[in-house]
Amino acid sequence: MGETSGLEALGLSVFQEAVYRSLLTGSAEGVDELSTRLSISPCEVGDCLDQLLDMGLLQPSRDRTGMLRAVSPEIGFEVILRRHETELLCRQQQIAQGKEAMARMLAAYAHDRGGTDPGRGEELLGLDAIQRRLERLTQELQEECLAIEPGGAQSQASLDAARPLDERALHRGVRLMTIYQDSARNDPATHANARWLSDRGGQVRTAPETPPRLLIFDRRVAVVPIDPADTRRGALLTTAPGIVASLVTLFEQTWESAVSLGADPRSGAGETGLSPAERGLLKLLASGLTDEAAGKRLGVSVRTVRRQMAVLMDRLDATSRFEAGLKAARRGWL
Repeated sequence: MGETSGLEALGLSVFQEAVYRSLLTGSAEGVDELSTRLSISPCEVGDCLDQLLDMGLLQPSRDRTGMLRAVSPEIGFEVILRRHETELLCRQQQIAQGKEAMARMLAAYAHDRGGTDPGRGEELLGLDAIQRRLERLTQELQEECLAIEPGGAQSQASLDAARPLDERALHRGVRLMTIYQDSARNDPATHANARWLSDRGGQVRTAPETPPRLLIFDRRVAVVPIDPADTRRGALLTTAPGIVASLVTLFEQTWESAVSLGADPRSGAGETGLSPAERGLLKLLASGLTDEAAGKRLGVSVRTVRRQMAVLMDRLDATSRFEAGLKAARRGWL
């Protein structure tokens, strides 16, 4: 009874086919007889009889009151086939109507939005609007997507929203190039997502400091946050060639100074022994930024900034931030 029924395409289960075949032979008629003969429970037999009756493969017997007889396969299956054809036709009509309704809705949406002015850009207000637009842009991707993801640890919601889009793009052979901040390596979820992307052919690098969030699709469309300090407010999409080209250059410059996900971020330490992150921290603090502001730029906590600065001051044998800045400049660290 575990084998696949040859009539499943017509909606018959293995049990229903077995009951129908038994009734066609006339060797068993009652529920108990069918249950014993087919080794299935009386309850299952009853369900099969009801379903076969609904399909038109059984009819009440005119000879035995309360009993059922099997309709000949030629007639019964013809009825089922016609029913399927009718349902298929209705479904096709529903799909056609759905396509027409969708086309009208898209036309109305484009009219209400007023189109996209390449010079002014298109505002995407709210996370839902951004997600809908990114889904369309990813679907239209042909060659590559360049991305900068600042801020160290990424929210789980952002990671969950991006993964299906990345997966579909990678499946189509699209090249994905993503830059995270070095601090993203310290967040298990963000690092795992970056590793997942890298393992599937995406190119991932990290840098101590990055420009604001940025997405570039096929070097034709760029999406940037309206307010880098609060990406939930929305984003700006632009297709203006001059703006997109400038953003591509910004990405490429950041990419050249970043290190591969599999490399040690300290690999760029050079003769000074400073990692890119340590050199970036010194420059930020020397420019007058507070610990809080420097931490935000580097995507790390204030505690991490202070700990790293304490290590640098110890190496410089300095007793104050001011003295550390002077000694770092004398040594050519800045």
